[in-house]
Amino acid sequence: MNPTPPSEAAQAAQKQHRKLTKSKFFRRAVFMTVGSIFVSVGLEIFLVPNNIIDGGIVGISIILSHLLQMPLGLFLVLLNLPFLIIGYKQIGKTFAISTLYSVILMSIGTTLLHPVKPLTIDPLLAAVFGGIILGIGVGLVIRSGGSLDGTEIVAILLNKKTPFSVGETVMFFNFFILGSAGFVFGWDHAMYSLIAYYIAFKLIDITIEGLDQSKSVWIISDQHKEIGDAVTFRLGRGVTYLSGEGAFTGDEKKVIFSVITRLEEAKLKSIVDELDPGAFLAIGNIHDVKGGRFKKKDIH
Repeated sequence: MNPTPPSEAAQAAQKQHRKLTKSKFFRRAVFMTVGSIFVSVGLEIFLVPNNIIDGGIVGISIILSHLLQMPLGLFLVLLNLPFLIIGYKQIGKTFAISTLYSVILMSIGTTLLHPVKPLTIDPLLAAVFGGIILGIGVGLVIRSGGSLDGTEIVAILLNKKTPFSVGETVMFFNFFILGSAGFVFGWDHAMYSLIAYYIAFKLIDITIEGLDQSKSVWIISDQHKEIGDAVTFRLGRGVTYLSGEGAFTGDEKKVIFSVITRLEEAKLKSIVDELDPGAFLAIGNIHDVKGGRFKKKDIH
């Protein structure tokens, strides 16, 4: 019996899948290495010596390391290993291997840095600067296609079967993990842990998205041609005209779509107000932009 030939869609997907070039592979490896080192520094030079924890598997590992008086790096690998196996089967080989590399490097880094004295014994300073360094490190690893925490893998898988988002699931886990720090280290340290977690959370977003965050713009106006030309020539951004229809009036409308940077938002609003004060304008954050005419030009 001959096997069923793959569909055209499957063949197209196979053709589209390409191995990483050497330069891209090296770039990812460098960012993962630097990110893992940053996380190790944030943990062992700032957070762990001051009894401040992070969320997820890292937080559980810090608590177990403190209670059992065993190396932190050991728990980082052992507790993440089951989730890596799940990630390998359910999410993908590249993701699992990248995560394993980052976790092992983080484990080695925390072990080597453990004898080093902390830079500060002030818990507030440790929470702030530890959270900053930790967030940058985790952001670099995630941006390079890996992860440092098994709870993120669980959240991704649960997101497919439950109505909860990845962020909501991770927050649910971390609520109990950070709360546990109060019973182990005291409630003041639990509150410092919350500060560190919040700062790290924000820095992860900044590292992944960049400071020059992109924004999508939707404009509905009878002066669509004038506004579109102004966006093109005064902001240097390409625009796309989409056809729409008013649900109430049934009138045909032209919708202007464009992508700008955060720094260009104020100028765009002034352009729209100048040409059509009654125009509908919607602006939203987007995580990534590739291709097209999206490149930085002077605002005038």
